[in-house]
Formats: sequence, structure tokens, C-alpha cells
Amino acid sequence: MANSRLRAATPFRAFLTSEAAGGIVLIAAATLAMLAANIPATAAAYDGFLHLATGPVLTDKLGPMNVHLWINDGLMAVFFLLVGLEIKRELMDGRLSTWQRRRLPAIAAAAGMIVPAIVYLAITHRNPGLRVGWAIPAATDIAFAIGVLALLGSRVPPALKLFLTTVAIVDDMGAVAIIALFHTASIDVVALIGAIAVFAAMLLAGRLGVRSLTAYLIGFLILWYCVLLSGVHATIAGVVAAMAVPITNSARGKHDSPLHMLERALNPWVAFAIVPLFGFANAGVSLHAATLASIAAPLPLGIAAGLFAGKQLGVFGSIWAAERLGIAKRPGDVAWPQIYGLSILCGIGFTMSLFIGELAFTADEAADAVRIGVLFGSILSALTGFAVLRFTGDAPSRRPE
Repeated sequence: MANSRLRAATPFRAFLTSEAAGGIVLIAAATLAMLAANIPATAAAYDGFLHLATGPVLTDKLGPMNVHLWINDGLMAVFFLLVGLEIKRELMDGRLSTWQRRRLPAIAAAAGMIVPAIVYLAITHRNPGLRVGWAIPAATDIAFAIGVLALLGSRVPPALKLFLTTVAIVDDMGAVAIIALFHTASIDVVALIGAIAVFAAMLLAGRLGVRSLTAYLIGFLILWYCVLLSGVHATIAGVVAAMAVPITNSARGKHDSPLHMLERALNPWVAFAIVPLFGFANAGVSLHAATLASIAAPLPLGIAAGLFAGKQLGVFGSIWAAERLGIAKRPGDVAWPQIYGLSILCGIGFTMSLFIGELAFTADEAADAVRIGVLFGSILSALTGFAVLRFTGDAPSRRPE
């Protein structure tokens, strides 16, 4: 029995390990981008690399493709494909497979998205043009957060890592919904019908027992192009395609379904290449003109405050209220100070926050302000969360009987 549980836990623990290492690589990539954008000798080369035209013109809306577009609209679709696979696995065959298991992560993730949005809107309410960015501080970067936890080693109980991952996965569902509902351009009905047809064909292939990963990857590429043409953001194709990849129950310790195999195949590429590339392409903001006044401007301040203050208030407050009201219980071997540290780490928005910010604001000046807000809020959350967990690692963890 114990061996069965150990085998069943292996893929999830392997996922945590890759996310932890990938988070550290992401931190390094973001640091490199900041250096490249702020060192005079490299700043021009960094900007020129991102805007290097590669072609072709896939859609008139985007124009000629460049390095930045291939990363944000192309490679990030693969990132969202992995996100979709993780969501489906957790809902069908994992820690979110029953309502009892979903309850607390769903409550924490929902409050952790709503409260930061309220904080952001409270700070930016005098500037109606900034309302479009309300969702920027609502997301949690799972790789970055797990990377910080990895630096703490055994001071963090495994249950805390698993709970953070579960909350972040539910959080990802909300972020995907926000992108689909609020960041969609005018719709090309013909292209959208084509996307629906491709998705239907992928579902049919699953029903017919097709297990070839190549077939599903080809379907994903065609679906991505149809969604790109439709006006819906192309990265949504990743999540939609993932829903069509078949999964079988792994209760007997077998993880050989197409979904499990594709997830294992994509995980290292996403963790060690795609997400760090995205971080490198989007974290490089020049700080030469940054002053306290510019950092305290409504847009960056709203984002930073939403991530740092809003996330910890929403996540910790909802977990505390859920337990006090008898709705759900926190993991039994996790102390309240550790829950608080986890809540602060949820304020590391980075990848998803930068991505939503790219969709919400296209002007260069606003985009730089978004990056400053996300970086400051995420770094402050990372450092404070690390400190809290570092000094509460030996706190009593069992709740009183």
C-alpha cells in the first residue's frame, strides 16, 4: 500500500522538483534581462534582439513576426498547453479530483485573485484608462514561488509545497479565463469555426483510442494557427488542446496515458527553456529613469501593492476564515505562520502577471510601468515570504486537538 502511494506521488514530486529548478533558472534569466537592459553596452543589443524581424506575416494584426512575438504568442502557447495538461490531470486524476479536495484551494485562489484586483482598482481609480489592468496582480507564478521554496529545503513541509502548487493551478484556471474573456480582439468567425472543428477532431481521435503524441501535437499546431487568426489570444489554444488529450486513471501507479506522456515530455522544455526565455524577453526594463515618484505612480504602485498586500490578505484571510467557519481545513502538518509565508509567496506574479500586462497595455511607457510594478511586487513578495518561512520553519505544525 505504501509503495503504491509512493509510486502515485512520484510524478507530482517530479513536477515539483522540475518547477523548483526551473524557478531558479527563471530568476537567473530575469536577472540577466535586467542587467542587459540597464548596462549601456548591452541595452541596444538586447532591444534589437527582441525586435529582430524573422517573418512571416501570420496575421495582419501582428504584422511580421519577431523574436518577442514568437516567444509571447508562440512559445507561450506551449507553456499554456502544459498548464492545461496539469489542470486536466489534477481535475481528473489528482489533488483536485473531488470537491472536498478542491474546496480550500479554490477558496484561497479565488480570494487571492479578487482582493489584489480590488487593491489595484482602489489605487488606480482616479485614472479610468488604467482599469484594464485590474487582473495583472491576480496571478501567481508557480515556478518562481516553488523555486523560492526550494531554497528553504527541509524547513518547508512537503504539504506546504503541494498546497501552494494546488492553489497556483487553480489560480492558473482563473488567469486563463481572464485572458479568454477580457483580452480578446474582434472575432473572425470563420477562423473560430475552424478552431472548433480542429478541437472536435482531436476529441474524436481520443474517443477512437489514438495514443500518438505526434497526432495531438499536429492538432495543437493547427488549432494554434486557427485561434491566432480568430482574434482570441493564441495562447488559449494550448489550454483548449490539452482538454482533448486522453488521460487514464493512474490509481494502480501507471502513468502511461497520452496526457501523462506529453506532460512529462513538455515539462523540462517549458521549465528550463520556454519560461526562462519569456522571463528574459519581458523582465528587461530600464531603470535609468526610475525614481521614487515613477515607482509610486498609480500603475506600478497598484500592481505592486496588489501582488504584495492584496495576495497575502486574500489568500491568508480566506484560509483562516474557511477553517474558522468549518468550510475546510488547512493541511494538518502546516502551522499558521507557514500558511502566512505561503500567502506572501503567492504575491510572486511574474510570468503570468507580465503576460497579462502585455495584453492589457501596449504603449511602451505603460508596458515599462507594468514591468516595474510586477518586478517590485514579486521581488518584495519573494524576499518577505522567504524570510517568514525561514524563521518559522521550526514552528509547531500540528494544530491543537
